[in-house]
Amino acid sequence: MKKPLDGRQVWFLTGSQGLYGEETLRQVAEQSQRIAEALNRDAALPVEVVWKPVLTDAGAIRRVCLEANSADDCIGLIAWMHTFSPAKMWIAGLDALQEPLLHLHTQANVDLPWQTIDMDFMNLNQAAHGDREFGYIQSRLGIARKTVAGHVSDPAVSSRIATWARAAAGRAELRSLKLARFGDNMRDVAVTEGDKVEAQLRFGVSVNTYGVNDLVAAVDATDDGDVTALVKEYEDSYRLAPELRADGERHGALRYAARIELGLRGFLEQGGFKAFTTNFEDLGGLRQLPGLAVQRLMADGYGFGGEGDWKTATLLRTLKVTAGGLAGGTSFMEDYTYHLEFGRELILGAHMLEVCPSIAAGTPSCEIHPLSIGGREDPVRLVFDAEPGPAVVVGLADLGDRFRLVANEVDVVAPPAPLPHLPVARAVWKPRPDLHTSTEAWLTAGGPHHTVLSGAVGTEELDDLAEMLGVELLVIDDDTNLRRFTQELRWNQAYHRLAQGF
Repeated sequence: MKKPLDGRQVWFLTGSQGLYGEETLRQVAEQSQRIAEALNRDAALPVEVVWKPVLTDAGAIRRVCLEANSADDCIGLIAWMHTFSPAKMWIAGLDALQEPLLHLHTQANVDLPWQTIDMDFMNLNQAAHGDREFGYIQSRLGIARKTVAGHVSDPAVSSRIATWARAAAGRAELRSLKLARFGDNMRDVAVTEGDKVEAQLRFGVSVNTYGVNDLVAAVDATDDGDVTALVKEYEDSYRLAPELRADGERHGALRYAARIELGLRGFLEQGGFKAFTTNFEDLGGLRQLPGLAVQRLMADGYGFGGEGDWKTATLLRTLKVTAGGLAGGTSFMEDYTYHLEFGRELILGAHMLEVCPSIAAGTPSCEIHPLSIGGREDPVRLVFDAEPGPAVVVGLADLGDRFRLVANEVDVVAPPAPLPHLPVARAVWKPRPDLHTSTEAWLTAGGPHHTVLSGAVGTEELDDLAEMLGVELLVIDDDTNLRRFTQELRWNQAYHRLAQGF
């Protein structure tokens, strides 16, 4: 079965010991293989599960952990103590492990054979206390992990494993991510600044800056035939404004937008970049601020941040990978303005141009309008409303001594009225638990104004990802109380500062 995150694997490890004899270990191997196969057959699991031979000694455990660290396609380990695996055997392996770990607390059978159960059955099926031994040593060593209990035939169990695997894929993407910044960040803006060295140390992402005119050279070198073919794709994919059509007075602007896309896409592909930034204050010889090109690249999975915001571009690419194969879109976003009608408060999110059409409700309209910032020609962009439904808004901030993720669970809604004079893509949402609490909590946490809006991933994926990265995550949801939220901020500050000294 082809998986949504093809090429990614999680390894399935089974713990036991030589004390039980060959016959029992043969049964352990057969049953653990069946558990791994059941996970592999589950359509919810986005990656391949690779079964590894039963582990019965410290040397084999350490070797498989080291192999997982160096295997490019392995993004994490699932471990299950089928019988009883004395935990001191796991110390060296767990201490060496650098990949995410999920502790699966399960057993081969669903029902106990009450009429026939004997000591042979009890000796074979000991996960109920074997996994407690394993849980202890993980806690003793301070191992970050996710623990999932229940039988793999339970959809709730497989769903949680799938969520963890998606977060592991996002974390793996970060380890090799290359990001190109075209120019610097917007002048005098604080939140788009950050420590790139610490980001590479903590996450793995490599962030480097290129002159905008390096991009201009790629744009100017595009082939006219390729431009014509791409314009035809625009015509087939979107509702094209009359003035942008072949016989329209602004058709030349559409062709230049296509040149930007071809040049930008080629630059990123040639350099192996999966995320990028632009800045309206630093456009060099570009005649338009890239709008349509950025939107289409995001739809193809690239991370993006406006005004040089490399942290949001990094986060967007990570969540694009995490969401692979799931319904719902994921986009660069910015909280723009509020509807403050009492009891019906809403947030209108947008950006100058760059909102990903993966979140669009219906077919976007391809339009051209003036942009009162940047000092260039009118840029082409896609205009649409976001698809209603539950979503999460998440931002990544650099606090100086650590990174912080802030997430708000929201409900995207249709705009209460048409927006005929707003020439940008937009999303309207009701934040949980309400606008007053959510915005006060966000501001108290220092959450950024550039965010990622996703209707595909949710809080559990973010929680798993934050645990894997060792990064603080603050969640604003239906249960948020400002007093408790403020206390959590203080507790987190104490914990993370102490943890740096461990």
